[in-house]
Amino acid sequence: MNNSSIVCVIQARTESTRLPNKILLPLAGKPLLIRMTERVTRSSLIDEVIIATTTDTSDDIIADLCKENNFNCYRGSMDDLLKRHYNAAEEYKADVLVKIPSDCPLIDPAIIDKVIQYYKDNSAKFDYVSNLHPATYPDGNDVEVVRMKVLKEALENAVLPMEREHTTPYIWERPEEYRIGNVEWETGLDYSMSHRWTIDYPQDHDFIKKIYDFLYNKNPFFGINDILELLKKEPSIQEINSEFAGVNWYRNHLNELKTVSKEQTKII
Repeated sequence: MNNSSIVCVIQARTESTRLPNKILLPLAGKPLLIRMTERVTRSSLIDEVIIATTTDTSDDIIADLCKENNFNCYRGSMDDLLKRHYNAAEEYKADVLVKIPSDCPLIDPAIIDKVIQYYKDNSAKFDYVSNLHPATYPDGNDVEVVRMKVLKEALENAVLPMEREHTTPYIWERPEEYRIGNVEWETGLDYSMSHRWTIDYPQDHDFIKKIYDFLYNKNPFFGINDILELLKKEPSIQEINSEFAGVNWYRNHLNELKTVSKEQTKII
């Protein structure tokens, strides 16, 4: 495991259904995607970070941003994210894939490293490790780690549209076949349904922008504890997008998912 190449793939496209161009919205003077990628690259355990976008002309702007900021960029399928993730990681000769979605601009690099380190320490025990099954961290600190051999099996065998669109369900929905590890928040708290730090709606951007406005100039790489301390001092900030706390993609697939319960999502 010590010599394995660990590659992080950040999926990104402009054609978001609920909030188009959300990855281009401003945070501290630059597009959200840039700010988020800066945070991910602070991880000490990732060897390469790749922005995986689509071949659609609407995403030329993402390729241009990557070139301007010296980010690695891969362009692949619009809808088959499983294929896009695998091919991107394969192109960069990954042994292990770290999957992080582009709607997590408050992600803490220390949490990324915690999940990766847990995988490294237990690589003989697990095929897949995340902090999502079950989730305990504030929503928007999503980290998944999977060995490429297992991801290839998913690529070759996944048939449900949900499995192709969300990359990893084929794996974590089969605990009888794959060894699944999970990292829980060391505080013992569960803020996964109460603290929404991801972006899908205009209110989410308003919330995240407020966090950046308060914290970025003091420390560009503020972490989870800095955000929680700010929310204690300024509780009105959390109210900005509180109506969407607990809303996630699971709500649209509860009839297909075996390992996710209705208590793990909010239906709106």
